[in-house]
Amino acid sequence: MHRRLPPLNALKSFEAAARHLSFTKAADELFVTQAAVSHQIKALEDFLSMKLFLRRNRTLLLTEEGQAYFLELKDIFKHLQDATERLLAKGSKGAITVAMPPSFASQWLVPRIHKFSLAHPDIDVRIKAVDFDEGFLEDDVDVAIYYGKGRWAGLQADQLHREFLTPLCSPLLFQGPKPLSSLSDLRHHVLLHDLSRTAWKNWLKHVGVVGVNVNQGPVFSHSMLVLQAAALGQGIALGNTVLARPEIEAGRLVMPFEERVESRDAFYLVCEESQAELGKIAAFRDWMLALVEAEQEDLL
Repeated sequence: MHRRLPPLNALKSFEAAARHLSFTKAADELFVTQAAVSHQIKALEDFLSMKLFLRRNRTLLLTEEGQAYFLELKDIFKHLQDATERLLAKGSKGAITVAMPPSFASQWLVPRIHKFSLAHPDIDVRIKAVDFDEGFLEDDVDVAIYYGKGRWAGLQADQLHREFLTPLCSPLLFQGPKPLSSLSDLRHHVLLHDLSRTAWKNWLKHVGVVGVNVNQGPVFSHSMLVLQAAALGQGIALGNTVLARPEIEAGRLVMPFEERVESRDAFYLVCEESQAELGKIAAFRDWMLALVEAEQEDLL
């Protein structure tokens, strides 16, 4: 048998107005106008074919039918609230799968993930270091790290660090036959490339350096491989200050020049828009964004 139920918005308006005995307070609670609450109550009364409120000058009273209906609905809304809170509490525990490029995983997240585990012992993080086509999340992925301009349809994207590109090399290169003392000295050294030679070409153009052959030097598939080759003294990398930070702090890489260029792209923390504020995903987002904010000042 088809069950005829009144609209949920009308029931919410009635429950709030009956609890407060005020359309104004109900409107404030529901973030709507008083006129909207009044309209919903009128629609509910028409649906039920009976009056629920008595309006006496500036006083709002429940009719006998309205009082009985409110007592029933009050318990129903309480059950709904309790059920929702239990579901959200369950969603704040268990495992969360985070996908990201291998370089970001090894250079940034892995050294810090123990801090999240200490703060959220009920959430197990599964790190999925993969190369993927950005723009959609696989079914088994809760959160991902994308690199780009932050525009992906249907996804909540939060920019992480502001990033800067600058030459990086091993301290050994200062001791060779052609030590680095100015940007023009780059033409005497092997340039190391991440995916393509475009980054070096754009960087040199931006800082006004000419005479450097960007068409030489090996090309690597991942940023961490470029940094490793540079740390071994095999050439000069155009490094991302975020990913290179562990190598710089350890002294394996140095910045021979002060010149650096802010990257047009950045790493973004992404998830489904509808999931951003829920349970374990919200916990991971809040933790990561707070950590990035604390670190950002050191990178500027």
